[in-house]
Amino acid sequence: MAFKFLFSSSSWGVRPKPWISSGLRGIHAPAMALKYLNQEQATNIDVELFNDYRFSVDQLMELAGLSCAHAIAQSFPEIHGQSILVCCGPGNNGGDGLVCARHLSLLGFAPVIFYPKRTDKPLYQNLVVQCEKMGLPFLEQTPSQVDMDGDFKLVVDALFGFSFQPPVRSNFVDLIARMSSTPVPIASVDIPSGWDVEHGDVNDLGLQPELLISLTAPKLCALKFQGKHHFLGGRFVPQALQEKYQLNLPDYPGTDSCVRL
Repeated sequence: MAFKFLFSSSSWGVRPKPWISSGLRGIHAPAMALKYLNQEQATNIDVELFNDYRFSVDQLMELAGLSCAHAIAQSFPEIHGQSILVCCGPGNNGGDGLVCARHLSLLGFAPVIFYPKRTDKPLYQNLVVQCEKMGLPFLEQTPSQVDMDGDFKLVVDALFGFSFQPPVRSNFVDLIARMSSTPVPIASVDIPSGWDVEHGDVNDLGLQPELLISLTAPKLCALKFQGKHHFLGGRFVPQALQEKYQLNLPDYPGTDSCVRL
């Protein structure tokens, strides 16, 4: 059965979900199209979540990081108990990565954290302490290509999120180059690092994750994603906000915090 891809004249992107039963025998109806957001729209939704719905940053970060850990566990059950390199950036995406690492440990994986540009903000300091108290190791130097390729079964890319503005800062160039070159599968949190949030890998950095975990709602660049696993995480968007922005988010199965797209 063929599906059309729909694009409006605005910067909203949409991708249809599979046909679903209407509940009547022999009658099926198409699901509403899932919305793909540009940078401005993603920012506006975050602002409303913080200002109007009174969510806190750490509250959403905990839910996002938890959903990332669950998406990884569902996508790569064969590496349970083995080492995962979690690369964290200086902003909220990096905070999601720190939370994800903590939950991966609780799920029985063995995360190792690389967090090269730390901040003095209490929220992030607390996340670091939580990981340290749980015995999670932190790398002091950028892992070499040999170490990345040989020591880990998965690399979590939690460097930059949808607020990223190119070019990539010099202290992250080597890390992204190694992530792009490694045969180890990559799991990117919300946005593959270095990608333009709307247009994808316009800088030709070559980072092509096997797993993409979109948060809140997928961004336009996710239409360029060619990997095996695409999940939506962060089961926290109020219904009224979903309707206002016509997000048409899929139903989450059972009590899961993530859903496969």
